[in-house]
Amino acid sequence: MPLPLKSEKDKMLAGELYNAQDPTLVADRLRSASLIHKYNSTPHHPATHFIQLEELLASVGPRTVVRPPFYVDYGYNITLGADVFLNFNCVLLDVTPITIGDRTQIGPFTQIYAADHPRDHATRRAHLENGRPVHIGANVWIGGGAIILPGVTIGDDAIIGAGAIVTRDVPAGATAVGNPARIRP
Repeated sequence: MPLPLKSEKDKMLAGELYNAQDPTLVADRLRSASLIHKYNSTPHHPATHFIQLEELLASVGPRTVVRPPFYVDYGYNITLGADVFLNFNCVLLDVTPITIGDRTQIGPFTQIYAADHPRDHATRRAHLENGRPVHIGANVWIGGGAIILPGVTIGDDAIIGAGAIVTRDVPAGATAVGNPARIRP
């Protein structure tokens, strides 16, 4: 008996090539856009925003604060631990899981990309995309304007300098700065 075909959403979640124009994925993005609009339009109140985050995201730990405006693709692939803080204007492109550990602090205008695009022009022309999960450990400090690229893991207690572009994994306890980010001795 042949295996059932994977949906575009199943392919996306698995990090495989998928068509982002699939009607189910478009509907999911419209849902998240509506929730994000509501979140970003609501006067900042931690209790109200926490309830809205619980509706949007996969999981939100207690005492987590995300200051609006905040932007996501889907939301349902984002897990935030306890006591996480995201400052203004953070962007999380969550076509695959993005996890952020307890007590992590993220500066304004930080961008975290699980979304990726094929390097081959013909594959891009076919509207195919893919993603790679991003994992940020506990007690990490990410300076404002940093960019975390697809597939990156940042270990517990690491520091990412403001404006850093993180293209590779950062070990626990390390400090990474620059473009591309390099471990500082």
